[in-house]
Amino acid sequence: MNTEERINNLLAKLPALRTEIGKIIVGQEKVLDEVLITLLAGGHGLLEGVPGLAKTLLVRTLAGATDCAFRRIQFTPDLMPTDILGTEILEEDHTTGKRFFKFNEGPVFANIVLADEINRTPPKTQAALLEAMQEFEVTYAGKTYSLPKPFFILATQNPIEQAGTYPLPEAQLDRFLLYIRIQYPTEQEELAILTGTTGNHQQPLKPALTAADLVQLQQLVRDVSISPDLVEYVNLLVRATRPTTSPVAFVKEYVRWGAGPRAGQALILTAKARALLRGRFAVTAQDVQTLAYPVLRHRMVTGFNAEADGVDTDWVVTELLAAIKLPTPILK
Repeated sequence: MNTEERINNLLAKLPALRTEIGKIIVGQEKVLDEVLITLLAGGHGLLEGVPGLAKTLLVRTLAGATDCAFRRIQFTPDLMPTDILGTEILEEDHTTGKRFFKFNEGPVFANIVLADEINRTPPKTQAALLEAMQEFEVTYAGKTYSLPKPFFILATQNPIEQAGTYPLPEAQLDRFLLYIRIQYPTEQEELAILTGTTGNHQQPLKPALTAADLVQLQQLVRDVSISPDLVEYVNLLVRATRPTTSPVAFVKEYVRWGAGPRAGQALILTAKARALLRGRFAVTAQDVQTLAYPVLRHRMVTGFNAEADGVDTDWVVTELLAAIKLPTPILK
């Protein structure tokens, strides 16, 4: 099989993946798009939505449709870092009688990890994921252990509960490629959910992608082209979120801290993934502008003026997209 045939074969599996997920998940096309973009870009996603919007079910379904090793971690106030990463246990060699420590891998050693209700555990335990998310490895007792490839964390959190929850540290938020917000289903979608989930009929999932396929697709994403003018636009957009360098007045009024360089990297990578998901090998301005919201919304910190005027980071992104003009050579 030549290179072109291999690429076409890989891309043909993406619609099949959506079809398999669609057997269980009704609607939520935008959310599914952003989850698949995060997966193809090789990053991690934070899903936020009120209870009952199938956040956990979506991740389980994705794992079932990709033939990847899946582990779920239920975050609770008493969860410890070793409950996530693993721990050493003392074992004995029955032949020699010698004792030794052996590292038992924790649930983070999987291809797809569901960090369910991640904001229910204290920052000390949340921080246990930092190295895994950034370096794709775990260090314990001076030894480094590589995580399997692909490695993908999907975390969920509930936006309406405050009691017994701990806001995620900014450093950890920045390591989530996309901040994905899940809205209520439409009337027709909710009717389909009620009809399809209250009977005995369940459609079995068939894996549409292997772990090896996902690794190849992640490599292919980086080969998608993006024009220098569009890269410059991304740079201007990200720098405009920072009060010290922004050319627009409302950022200086409403934003305390802007997005860092990781935001620009995330915006370009996810735009490339969106293009590939649609069968294109070049990024358009629409790819960048669509993904500006889930890339930037958790990488800006608004101030008191924003709270007083009811301004959130999505509003800031909308105004920035209107204020920062596309370079002339770029077509929508």
